[in-house]
Amino acid sequence: MDFENIIVEQENGLAKIIINRPKKLNALNKATIQELHSAFDALETDEKVKVIVLIGSGEKAFVAGADIAEFAHFSEKEGASLAKKGQEILFDFVENLATPVIAAINGFALGGGLELAMACHFRIASDNAKMGLPEVSLGVIPGYGGTQRLPQLVGKGKAMEMIMTAGMITAEEAKQFGLVNYVVTLEELMPLAEKLAGKIIRNSSIAISAAIVAINAGFVDGVNGYKIEINAFGNSFSTADFKEGTTAFLEKRKPKFLGS
Repeated sequence: MDFENIIVEQENGLAKIIINRPKKLNALNKATIQELHSAFDALETDEKVKVIVLIGSGEKAFVAGADIAEFAHFSEKEGASLAKKGQEILFDFVENLATPVIAAINGFALGGGLELAMACHFRIASDNAKMGLPEVSLGVIPGYGGTQRLPQLVGKGKAMEMIMTAGMITAEEAKQFGLVNYVVTLEELMPLAEKLAGKIIRNSSIAISAAIVAINAGFVDGVNGYKIEINAFGNSFSTADFKEGTTAFLEKRKPKFLGS
């Protein structure tokens, strides 16, 4: 896959998407959002890909926000359309991807950058990372799901504080608040992502996909996550991976999952 603003690498079941706009601190513009959608969509349908790691190029930023120059003169209607389309083709799309996505936050993750990281299934960070939603300092609010996902991850009170003050938090604070799972040095960040990906790859991809659906269901208004879990649990019994996993356990050997 050839792109202008991102780089995609694949090896041994792991795909890496590198947001590559270093001169703009990897800021999201329309073209980058569309390229990210195309990359995630293609990797989702690639049976060889079991885990995706998302990271920014360089050592300064994961994604330092949206490209403000693109929407500074938008009308009310254009602003709403920007948020709606962005959520549909990237942020909600990533959150509901059947393939696990790990955000490796290697520097600034601000505004749309933090929103993108929060759309991933979980996050790890380098110790130089800084995170925040500074939109109110520009007279606007987070528009790519930030007002919804941040409270889910850090709690309503902390999310209110972060959004209202437009301030940044450190990687260690993000870990303390539950926004990221691990904090390591920049040099250790990708090795950690690869280690976690390796643990995921050993497991049943079809079961993991079902778990993603069930977990996400618990955060959707009007949806009974327990019922989704029950149905997904039952469906698992019809899969080849269930037969292989249980047989391997009884035979005291490592399973060889086919993802079906």
